[in-house]
Amino acid sequence: MARFEIVSDFKMTGDQPQAVEKLVDGLNQGFKMQTLLGVTGSGKTFTMANIVEKTQRPTLVMCHNKTLAAQLYSEFKEFFPNSAVEYFVSYYDYYQPEAYIPRTDTYIEKEIEVNEEIDKLRHAATKALFSRRDTLIVASVSCIYGLGEPEEYRSFIMTLKRGRPACWPNSSVDWSICNTSGMISISPGKVPRPRRYSGNTAFI
Repeated sequence: MARFEIVSDFKMTGDQPQAVEKLVDGLNQGFKMQTLLGVTGSGKTFTMANIVEKTQRPTLVMCHNKTLAAQLYSEFKEFFPNSAVEYFVSYYDYYQPEAYIPRTDTYIEKEIEVNEEIDKLRHAATKALFSRRDTLIVASVSCIYGLGEPEEYRSFIMTLKRGRPACWPNSSVDWSICNTSGMISISPGKVPRPRRYSGNTAFI
């Protein structure tokens, strides 16, 4: 099983070992709320990384804005390069909610712009939660809005395994996947034998 393991030239110093021991003990006792106090530059992020390593629990780090979330994501990614450190923030670059102005009888439609790269990162974070325990997600308050039931989310996932037909959940049809010259085609049923294809062909 994959484990959280800090990779760093730094070692805990000063009050950090005592703080880690006290907070880990509180977690083991089931305390619902604990607070780590420290001035700027005192190593709070590194202290939290050590707590994550000692407890070996999937971890959610919530931030009040995207800028701080991105900073912490980068720092935790450096501390845990072999673990699933993921980024989950709002994928809206622009959001104008719908509105109505009674005085002028004006209706303003909702306008949104979705950042596709951030959307991919959100899906990567969700996938990590399903597939491994050494997962640390740095998130904004966007994470409090549910993605639905896990079973429902899984129903939209197609599982691909080498040498076996691909299976779409809740479907009786097997799908065949062919990768030809960098392009992936997916179609129900069987695909022709490899000799019909040229270029880089792989059957899964």
